[in-house]
Amino acid sequence: MTGGTALAGKINRNLAQACAEFGLGMGLGSCRILLEDDKYLPDFDVRPILGEDVPFFANLGIAQLERMIQAGSTDKIDEMVQRLQADGIIIHVNPLQEAFQPEGDLLAAAPIETIQAFLEQTQLKVIVKEVGQGMGPESLKALLKLPIEAIEFGALGGTNFTKLELARHTNTDTALFDTFGRVGHTAEEMAAMVNQIVGESPDQRCRQLIISGGITNVLDGYRLVKSSQIPAVFGMGSAFLKHATEDYPTLQTFVKQIEKSLLLADQFLRVR
Repeated sequence: MTGGTALAGKINRNLAQACAEFGLGMGLGSCRILLEDDKYLPDFDVRPILGEDVPFFANLGIAQLERMIQAGSTDKIDEMVQRLQADGIIIHVNPLQEAFQPEGDLLAAAPIETIQAFLEQTQLKVIVKEVGQGMGPESLKALLKLPIEAIEFGALGGTNFTKLELARHTNTDTALFDTFGRVGHTAEEMAAMVNQIVGESPDQRCRQLIISGGITNVLDGYRLVKSSQIPAVFGMGSAFLKHATEDYPTLQTFVKQIEKSLLLADQFLRVR
């Protein structure tokens, strides 16, 4: 969640408490709002709840990163990560969302070039996340060669930000663009692509996968993680968000159900 909304602080604190109790990693929503102003820092400042050992990552969009590289101001990212006591930064890549957002940014360079340039300038741990549509084999192949902590699939089948942005154009007929909301790859397709790429060329530098986007049940996530050729975890962001908007006991019960489901899968199932 981003800060500055009535529920943001509550949601982030509930999620942080669950991560602390169950040993989960936590990634924030876009922290763009913190680059210039600490007014909303309390919405994001959850390290005291998480404790020291839980993986915790800030988040910034590729368009903001591109502009900061052009302006020579990427040191602000390091400062923001330090203020949050985070372990690193997630860079979310969302070209279609930006293209159809009424106030969106157009990218001047390919995202892979921006990410490579940032890696040359920073010592931060970096995760690259695609938002909403998924990535094809050439993008995955290029990312797997980079020294990053993880690639996250925000795949087709999860929250579709292209459709959300098109729906905001209330005064414009956007029917011509509707098919862009169906462009992309599912988490299952991308997991298979990664396995093929790693099988053909096992000298990848990316450490792991975070498989999300359209994962609506534990067994789908479990199967994709267990069949991955590189270390992987899975995420169910919309389900966590739904429960985190209520109260902590509701979220806690949900996570306990996931924990039990994974235990049962480990005991009784074999992934082929």
